[in-house]
Amino acid sequence: MPSMLDSEVEMRTELAAVFRVAAEEGWHEGVANHFSAAVSDDGSTFLMNPRWRHFAQVRASELLLLDANDDSVMDGPNPPDVSAWCIHGAIHAAVPAARVLLHAHPPYATAIATLADPTILPIDQNTARFFGEVAYDLNFGGIADDVEEGRRLAAVLQDRTVLMMGSHGVTVTGATVAEAFESMYYLERACQTLVLAYSTGQPLNVLPDDMAAKVAKGWKQFAPMGASHLAERMAMLDRSDPTYRD
Repeated sequence: MPSMLDSEVEMRTELAAVFRVAAEEGWHEGVANHFSAAVSDDGSTFLMNPRWRHFAQVRASELLLLDANDDSVMDGPNPPDVSAWCIHGAIHAAVPAARVLLHAHPPYATAIATLADPTILPIDQNTARFFGEVAYDLNFGGIADDVEEGRRLAAVLQDRTVLMMGSHGVTVTGATVAEAFESMYYLERACQTLVLAYSTGQPLNVLPDDMAAKVAKGWKQFAPMGASHLAERMAMLDRSDPTYRD
């Protein structure tokens, strides 16, 4: 990738690593689900995984470079998955602050998203991390196969960092690949805690709003931890299978 800007090469490498880690963590589903990262200032030009490629096989060089404003994308020789284009293209075009989008169906987060009330209740540090950061969509419209569904989801997301997609899955956003990765990691851990707590049948000890807000604010000081977390996982991949860098 010598002709690419160093920043794009780095983003490709990090995003490819997150695909591999997602497969290791079991966040993926078959050859579906998609991650993307904006490379232009306005967010409209972005990287995304090719159609029907298993997360465990994704390589940096094969990530598609797409333009959200190009209506001919789906008519090209190597079009992305139609649902991916509808969701990611629309959100990148409408919410430029969401530089990185990770859309997946991780088991625990998806389980919470199927509830009549999918609120991530603040019952511990991990769940409280997301207090005030989550948008909830309970108007599932079926498999996204038109741009209007993507625009609807973008309107629901607005300036939140997490979208709980009722009867579907989740989408997390971040200013960087590492930030989005860290958010997905802790979202799935938080939802695992919720599922386990719900399974006891006992009343939940929900934190008061002021305490939940305090905990959420406290997490901000650990924001640099996400970069270290991703770097550690990349180092592990480099020892086991560095082909994600290709």
